[in-house]
Amino acid sequence: MNEAITYELLHIDKNSGARRGVIHTPHGDIQTPIFMPVGTQATVKSMTPDELKEMVEAQIILANTYHLFLRPGHELVKEAGGLHKFMNWDRPILTDSGGFQVFSLGDLRKITEEGVEFRSHLDGSKQFISPEKAIEIEEALGADIIMAFDECCPYPSTYEYTKKSMERTTRWADRCKKAHTTTSTQGLFGIVQGGFFKDLREQSVKDLIEMNFPGYAIGGISVGEPKDQFLDILNFTAPLLPKDKPRYLMGVGSPDYLIEAAISGIDMCDCVWPTRIARHGTAMTSHGKLVARNAIYERDFSPLDPECDCYTCKNYTRAYIRHLINTKEILGIRLLSIHNLRFLTKLMDRVRIEIENDNLLNFRDEFYKSYGYK
Repeated sequence: MNEAITYELLHIDKNSGARRGVIHTPHGDIQTPIFMPVGTQATVKSMTPDELKEMVEAQIILANTYHLFLRPGHELVKEAGGLHKFMNWDRPILTDSGGFQVFSLGDLRKITEEGVEFRSHLDGSKQFISPEKAIEIEEALGADIIMAFDECCPYPSTYEYTKKSMERTTRWADRCKKAHTTTSTQGLFGIVQGGFFKDLREQSVKDLIEMNFPGYAIGGISVGEPKDQFLDILNFTAPLLPKDKPRYLMGVGSPDYLIEAAISGIDMCDCVWPTRIARHGTAMTSHGKLVARNAIYERDFSPLDPECDCYTCKNYTRAYIRHLINTKEILGIRLLSIHNLRFLTKLMDRVRIEIENDNLLNFRDEFYKSYGYK
């Protein structure tokens, strides 16, 4: 069987175990470890595809199955030629399964073995997504990497609830694999669940590996737990995953979590965080977060980050960006989004170099000191 997604391991950092590799996809290669910007509704908020390629140098972006199912509808996207043509993006795309969004609806949804019945957050209409339906939607959207439909446990959850949820996710993964028909053009990844219980994580990995997915994700962490718990489960779970396939940690986007993910052997991460904080007037810089709306920057005519090579830092000052944010001008959000996304792609460029030099642990310590992490 010709798999759409393959992984090539190039180097392992001898001091940390971090992996430097390449993921081969139908729409191009992805250098890993990588941060993937999130384009929930077939757009990374406020950014054009050309800006993402030229200013951010994004290799791959995400789109959201749940939101695109509700509008404009997966049939329309398929009619348009798939997500790549619909949004004019010719590089790789990953779609999540919609599971996290559905389960975050709380009282608006009901979980059964068959799937999830929920009410749309848009108009309250009754909807239903099963593993088979999720795959139908994702195949219509046409992304290079698609995710199995899973249940993401809230934090905290009891052992009994987490065990039942993990076992259901495993059964759903099997149904997703059986429903998946586009194996030569789309790679289906399984999602490891099990909350914060190591025996459940280990069982989830074992069960999913037996299904032989072309890639594996770790879900259900970075959901509000303390950082030490996050790191404990991450560092326990990641090494259990196959060495010859991509490893994806879902929902992680802060600089410290990205670096820790790479150290644990993760290849891919994603998060809405860089564009979300941009909409609230915040920038990441080499020396920590900068809240651009603050009065201290009113007459500061230096760039957001003197060490940054992005379009924003080359052309605009803190004073100007503060003015845009405080007058609610859209350009302010756009300039901060460009900067934050470029900051993270450049960070991961550096992480890949440090892995090749067996120096990622030293880089982490230097970066934490500069950024203000303890």
